[in-house]
Amino acid sequence: MAINVSAAQVKELRERTGAGMMDCKRALVEANGEMQQAIELLREWGIVKASKKAGRQAKEGLISAYIHPGGRLGVLIEVNCETDFVANTKEFQEFVKDLAMQVAAAAPQYVSRDQVPPAVLEHEREVLMAQARNEGRPENVLQRIVEGRLEKFYEENCLLDQPFVKESDKKVRQLVQEAVSKFGENIVVRRFARFQLGEGEEEA
Repeated sequence: MAINVSAAQVKELRERTGAGMMDCKRALVEANGEMQQAIELLREWGIVKASKKAGRQAKEGLISAYIHPGGRLGVLIEVNCETDFVANTKEFQEFVKDLAMQVAAAAPQYVSRDQVPPAVLEHEREVLMAQARNEGRPENVLQRIVEGRLEKFYEENCLLDQPFVKESDKKVRQLVQEAVSKFGENIVVRRFARFQLGEGEEEA
């Protein structure tokens, strides 16, 4: 039976580690509410280390290209780190290439959910609300249904929320956090562009 974790416990763990709310809640549940054990779990997952480095400036890095065989699909991506030493390592270059392949395969529109324009988000909410009403869902649960389905929208459209194409049980965000722990530097996925042959052309 899952343990109930209070909001106060989650808040305390967030303040002590800088980790995200969902990660804190998961750690506390797995640690049966034991604060110190939850901190150790976050360390094991590489999340504490990642969050402490998140404020450091990342101005080095790579712009990498991926061209799908056949030349009909290509991606440019910029991933920043703190030093050119890390940027020049084979491991970092492979990490960036994996992210470029992710963009090619999964076609995200944004790096993260905070980049989704408010107007796009509002439109999506309206569409999901109309769908839920058409399904005959009770008014008192509509908002909860919409917020749940918005998570699916983020997963489909935001790179960091997508399942990693090489390991579908892992989100791209976790991949980046693992890289922060591995390289010992703040790492930021800055931007990307995806090009598909003929995309955007008017139909004749």
